[in-house]
Amino acid sequence: MALLEVKNLKKYFYGPKGAVHAVDDVTMSIDAGQTMGVVGESGCGKSTLGRTIIHLQKATDGQVLFNDKDITNPTKEELKRLRSDIQIIFQDPYSSLNPRMTVEDTIREPLLISGRCNKSNVDAETERLMDMVGIARRIKMSYPHELDGGRRQRVGIARALALNPKFIVCDEPVSALDVSIQAQILNLLMDLQEDQGLAYMFITHNMSVVRHISHNISVMYLGQLVETSPTKELFEEPLHPYTKALLSAIPSTDILHPRKRIVLNGEITSPIDPPPGCRFADRCAYATEACRQPQKLEEVKPGHFVACCRLGEIHDEV
Repeated sequence: MALLEVKNLKKYFYGPKGAVHAVDDVTMSIDAGQTMGVVGESGCGKSTLGRTIIHLQKATDGQVLFNDKDITNPTKEELKRLRSDIQIIFQDPYSSLNPRMTVEDTIREPLLISGRCNKSNVDAETERLMDMVGIARRIKMSYPHELDGGRRQRVGIARALALNPKFIVCDEPVSALDVSIQAQILNLLMDLQEDQGLAYMFITHNMSVVRHISHNISVMYLGQLVETSPTKELFEEPLHPYTKALLSAIPSTDILHPRKRIVLNGEITSPIDPPPGCRFADRCAYATEACRQPQKLEEVKPGHFVACCRLGEIHDEV
């Protein structure tokens, strides 16, 4: 059963030139203990989707269900309770931490505000969380500027885990880290998922990272989902032309069988009041007039959904 369901979710930003369709009619579900990877180019709406789901931004339309309960428009009290179950790990581990708070204070704060701990037992719980994410107790009085990126991100992870959440949005949590540290943080997240039964929405533009950590992957383009599939199947047989272009950009070490790079031409459609139809059409080599009509995600294989009206014809041409 799905832990989190998103139905026709929309988030628009209104300005003098029109409405920016940052997230437009997104539908997905994430099971308990599973990771949904969300990938796409910068500006496609990945982070906005995650922030809208957890109410850091208010949805324009659509529905969000958590444990079969509608949480789209929670009251102030409901939102406070919801924060115990839903958390976020931010992209930049430096700007997401208060520079005037020590490691200990940062982790203690949600424990005290929520009432989960009192002054008599908060120290023990803080140290338990530090141990869980691999933070040495000797640095508990350190400030963010005294830590490297990996340690800062571990503090952010400990803070997110403080209230025993069931679902965490990981908003590009390793993109600001060195490659060697990225592997450590990814392995930590996977270990925590196995131990705690956590569900993740893992937002990234790195296809190699998302392949390593995700059970399922959703591909976004200009605010819309164009393909959703189990991870292994997506990498073995991508169906949407945009997904194929993304995968072709992954560096390969196989000099005997080099990957053929798909170079996208054409202009990117404006996200301000975009016309109906496939937003990838202007850059797609297979686009026809039919692509100017609204596209819907359709299940072409069990668990594999694609939004492309020319899918069958593309495979015939190939």
